[in-house]
Amino acid sequence: MKEPSDLHRRRLLQFGAGLPLLALLPACTDIVPGQRPAPDFYRLTPKSTFSEGLPYAEWQLVLEPPVANAGLATTRIALSQAPLEVKYYARSSWTDRAPQMVQTLMIESFENSERIVSIGRESLGLRSDFVLKSELREFQAEYYDLEAGTGPRIRVNLSAKLVQMPRRVIVASESFERIELAAADNIQAVVEAFDTALGGVLRDLVAWTILTGEERYTPPEQPEAPES
Repeated sequence: MKEPSDLHRRRLLQFGAGLPLLALLPACTDIVPGQRPAPDFYRLTPKSTFSEGLPYAEWQLVLEPPVANAGLATTRIALSQAPLEVKYYARSSWTDRAPQMVQTLMIESFENSERIVSIGRESLGLRSDFVLKSELREFQAEYYDLEAGTGPRIRVNLSAKLVQMPRRVIVASESFERIELAAADNIQAVVEAFDTALGGVLRDLVAWTILTGEERYTPPEQPEAPES
Protein backbone atom coordinates (compact mmCIF):
# COMPACT_ATOMS: atom_id res chain seq x y z
CA MET A 1 0.00 0.00 0.00
CA LYS A 2 2.99 2.37 0.54
CA GLU A 3 4.30 2.13 -3.04
CA PRO A 4 1.38 4.04 -4.69
CA SER A 5 1.61 6.71 -1.99
CA ASP A 6 5.36 7.16 -2.52
CA LEU A 7 4.90 7.26 -6.28
CA HIS A 8 2.18 9.88 -5.90
CA ARG A 9 4.40 11.97 -3.62
CA ARG A 10 7.31 11.88 -6.11
CA ARG A 11 5.04 12.95 -8.95
CA LEU A 12 3.77 15.94 -6.91
CA LEU A 13 7.33 17.02 -6.12
CA GLN A 14 8.36 16.74 -9.77
CA PHE A 15 5.31 18.74 -10.82
CA GLY A 16 5.98 21.42 -8.22
CA ALA A 17 9.63 21.74 -9.23
CA GLY A 18 8.57 22.80 -12.69
CA LEU A 19 6.30 25.64 -11.53
CA PRO A 20 7.46 29.28 -11.43
CA LEU A 21 8.37 30.71 -8.01
CA LEU A 22 5.37 33.09 -7.93
CA ALA A 23 3.03 30.15 -8.43
CA LEU A 24 4.60 28.29 -5.52
CA LEU A 25 4.44 31.32 -3.14
CA PRO A 26 1.23 33.20 -3.89
CA ALA A 27 0.86 34.42 -0.27
CA CYS A 28 4.10 36.44 -0.36
CA THR A 29 2.35 39.29 -2.14
CA ASP A 30 -0.22 39.68 0.67
CA ILE A 31 1.07 38.26 3.96
CA VAL A 32 -1.83 39.69 5.98
CA PRO A 33 -4.97 39.79 3.80
CA GLY A 34 -6.76 43.13 4.03
CA GLN A 35 -3.91 44.94 5.77
CA ARG A 36 -3.61 48.61 4.74
CA PRO A 37 -0.29 50.40 4.13
CA ALA A 38 1.20 51.90 7.28
CA PRO A 39 0.42 55.62 7.78
CA ASP A 40 3.02 58.38 7.56
CA PHE A 41 3.70 59.97 10.95
CA TYR A 42 4.35 63.68 11.51
CA ARG A 43 5.42 65.78 14.48
CA LEU A 44 5.61 69.51 15.19
CA THR A 45 8.35 71.57 16.82
CA PRO A 46 8.42 73.71 19.99
CA LYS A 47 9.00 77.46 19.91
CA SER A 48 12.61 78.43 20.57
CA THR A 49 12.80 82.23 20.07
CA PHE A 50 11.24 84.72 22.46
CA SER A 51 11.43 88.40 23.30
CA GLU A 52 14.53 89.35 25.28
CA GLY A 53 12.33 91.56 27.43
CA LEU A 54 10.57 88.63 29.13
CA PRO A 55 11.22 88.65 32.90
CA TYR A 56 12.74 85.70 34.73
CA ALA A 57 10.10 83.87 36.79
CA GLU A 58 11.12 82.47 40.17
CA TRP A 59 7.87 80.55 40.60
CA GLN A 60 6.96 77.00 39.56
CA LEU A 61 4.43 76.10 36.89
CA VAL A 62 2.60 72.85 36.14
CA LEU A 63 0.91 72.29 32.76
CA GLU A 64 -2.12 70.08 32.48
CA PRO A 65 -2.73 68.39 29.11
CA PRO A 66 -5.13 70.47 26.99
CA VAL A 67 -8.76 69.40 26.93
CA ALA A 68 -10.10 68.70 23.42
CA ASN A 69 -13.27 67.37 21.88
CA ALA A 70 -13.32 63.83 20.50
CA GLY A 71 -12.78 65.02 16.94
CA LEU A 72 -9.40 66.54 17.87
CA ALA A 73 -8.32 64.19 20.69
CA THR A 74 -6.78 61.74 18.25
CA THR A 75 -3.55 61.03 16.40
CA ARG A 76 -5.31 61.63 13.07
CA ILE A 77 -4.79 64.96 11.27
CA ALA A 78 -8.14 66.73 11.11
CA LEU A 79 -9.58 68.65 8.15
CA SER A 80 -12.90 70.38 7.45
CA GLN A 81 -14.53 70.81 4.07
CA ALA A 82 -17.51 72.57 5.67
CA PRO A 83 -17.85 74.54 8.94
CA LEU A 84 -19.69 71.72 10.77
CA GLU A 85 -17.69 68.81 9.33
CA VAL A 86 -14.66 66.92 10.57
CA LYS A 87 -12.70 64.50 8.41
CA TYR A 88 -9.11 63.24 8.44
CA TYR A 89 -6.23 62.94 6.02
CA ALA A 90 -5.77 59.39 4.76
CA ARG A 91 -2.62 57.49 5.81
CA SER A 92 -1.28 60.48 7.80
CA SER A 93 -1.09 60.80 11.60
CA TRP A 94 0.55 62.78 14.37
CA THR A 95 3.09 60.90 16.47
CA ASP A 96 0.83 61.33 19.52
CA ARG A 97 -2.75 62.35 20.26
CA ALA A 98 -3.05 66.06 19.52
CA PRO A 99 -3.61 67.24 23.16
CA GLN A 100 -0.62 65.25 24.45
CA MET A 101 1.56 66.42 21.57
CA VAL A 102 0.63 70.05 22.23
CA GLN A 103 1.29 69.67 25.97
CA THR A 104 4.79 68.33 25.26
CA LEU A 105 5.49 71.23 22.87
CA MET A 106 4.20 73.71 25.46
CA ILE A 107 6.60 72.37 28.09
CA GLU A 108 9.54 72.39 25.67
CA SER A 109 8.69 75.95 24.62
CA PHE A 110 8.67 77.15 28.24
CA GLU A 111 12.01 75.42 28.79
CA ASN A 112 13.45 76.96 25.63
CA SER A 113 12.50 80.44 26.85
CA GLU A 114 14.91 80.02 29.80
CA ARG A 115 12.68 82.41 31.74
CA ILE A 116 11.10 80.13 34.33
CA VAL A 117 12.70 78.30 37.24
CA SER A 118 10.54 75.16 37.11
CA ILE A 119 8.09 73.70 34.61
CA GLY A 120 6.54 70.23 34.54
CA ARG A 121 3.57 67.97 33.95
CA GLU A 122 0.83 67.43 36.51
CA SER A 123 1.51 63.68 36.50
CA LEU A 124 4.94 64.27 38.08
CA GLY A 125 3.33 65.48 41.32
CA LEU A 126 5.39 68.68 41.47
CA ARG A 127 4.60 71.43 43.94
CA SER A 128 3.49 74.42 41.95
CA ASP A 129 2.70 78.09 42.41
CA PHE A 130 0.52 78.11 39.29
CA VAL A 131 -1.28 75.54 37.16
CA LEU A 132 -1.93 76.25 33.49
CA LYS A 133 -5.19 74.74 32.25
CA SER A 134 -5.94 74.86 28.55
CA GLU A 135 -8.40 73.75 25.89
CA LEU A 136 -7.46 72.93 22.30
CA ARG A 137 -10.50 74.32 20.48
CA GLU A 138 -9.28 74.42 16.88
CA PHE A 139 -6.58 72.26 15.31
CA GLN A 140 -7.52 71.49 11.73
CA ALA A 141 -7.03 72.30 8.06
CA GLU A 142 -9.99 74.14 6.51
CA TYR A 143 -10.95 73.78 2.85
CA TYR A 144 -14.00 76.03 2.67
CA ASP A 145 -14.19 79.73 1.68
CA LEU A 146 -10.82 79.63 -0.05
CA GLU A 147 -9.60 81.36 -3.18
CA ALA A 148 -9.06 79.10 -6.18
CA GLY A 149 -5.65 77.48 -6.42
CA THR A 150 -4.66 77.97 -2.77
CA GLY A 151 -3.78 75.41 -0.13
CA PRO A 152 -6.00 74.86 2.92
CA ARG A 153 -6.22 77.28 5.82
CA ILE A 154 -4.68 75.93 9.06
CA ARG A 155 -6.40 77.12 12.22
CA VAL A 156 -5.00 76.63 15.73
CA ASN A 157 -6.89 78.00 18.74
CA LEU A 158 -5.86 77.41 22.36
CA SER A 159 -7.75 78.78 25.35
CA ALA A 160 -5.76 79.09 28.60
CA LYS A 161 -6.52 79.70 32.28
CA LEU A 162 -3.85 80.47 34.89
CA VAL A 163 -4.75 79.02 38.29
CA GLN A 164 -2.95 80.23 41.40
CA MET A 165 -2.09 77.62 44.00
CA PRO A 166 -2.81 76.56 46.66
CA ARG A 167 -6.05 78.58 46.59
CA ARG A 168 -6.97 77.14 43.16
CA VAL A 169 -8.26 80.49 41.96
CA ILE A 170 -8.32 81.43 38.27
CA VAL A 171 -6.37 84.69 38.15
CA ALA A 172 -6.38 85.20 34.36
CA SER A 173 -7.65 83.69 31.13
CA GLU A 174 -6.85 84.28 27.47
CA SER A 175 -7.40 82.76 24.03
CA PHE A 176 -4.67 82.42 21.42
CA GLU A 177 -5.31 81.83 17.73
CA ARG A 178 -3.18 81.67 14.62
CA ILE A 179 -4.27 81.07 11.02
CA GLU A 180 -1.74 80.02 8.40
CA LEU A 181 -2.35 79.34 4.71
CA ALA A 182 -0.61 76.18 3.48
CA ALA A 183 1.67 76.76 0.49
CA ALA A 184 0.09 73.83 -1.39
CA ASP A 185 -2.60 71.20 -1.05
CA ASN A 186 -0.38 68.31 0.06
CA ILE A 187 0.33 66.82 3.46
CA GLN A 188 3.90 68.14 3.69
CA ALA A 189 2.77 71.74 3.12
CA VAL A 190 -0.14 71.24 5.51
CA VAL A 191 2.13 70.00 8.32
CA GLU A 192 4.52 72.92 7.76
CA ALA A 193 1.60 75.33 8.08
CA PHE A 194 0.47 73.56 11.29
CA ASP A 195 4.00 74.02 12.65
CA THR A 196 4.00 77.74 11.87
CA ALA A 197 0.52 78.35 13.28
CA LEU A 198 1.12 76.39 16.48
CA GLY A 199 4.51 78.07 16.89
CA GLY A 200 2.83 81.48 16.98
CA VAL A 201 0.33 80.26 19.57
CA LEU A 202 3.07 78.78 21.74
CA ARG A 203 5.14 81.97 21.64
CA ASP A 204 2.16 84.10 22.72
CA LEU A 205 1.13 81.60 25.38
CA VAL A 206 4.59 81.48 26.98
CA ALA A 207 4.91 85.28 27.04
CA TRP A 208 1.39 85.79 28.44
CA THR A 209 1.84 83.14 31.15
CA ILE A 210 5.16 84.51 32.38
CA LEU A 211 4.05 88.15 32.36
CA THR A 212 0.72 87.35 34.03
CA GLY A 213 2.33 85.07 36.60
CA GLU A 214 4.83 87.78 37.52
CA GLU A 215 1.97 90.20 38.15
CA ARG A 216 0.09 87.75 40.35
CA TYR A 217 2.91 85.95 42.14
CA THR A 218 3.46 86.67 45.82
CA PRO A 219 6.72 85.26 47.22
CA PRO A 220 6.23 83.26 50.42
CA GLU A 221 6.95 85.18 53.58
CA GLN A 222 10.29 84.39 55.11
CA PRO A 223 10.24 83.51 58.82
CA GLU A 224 11.62 86.22 61.03
CA ALA A 225 15.03 85.57 62.50
CA PRO A 226 14.88 84.91 66.25
CA GLU A 227 16.11 87.76 68.43
CA SER A 228 19.46 87.15 69.98
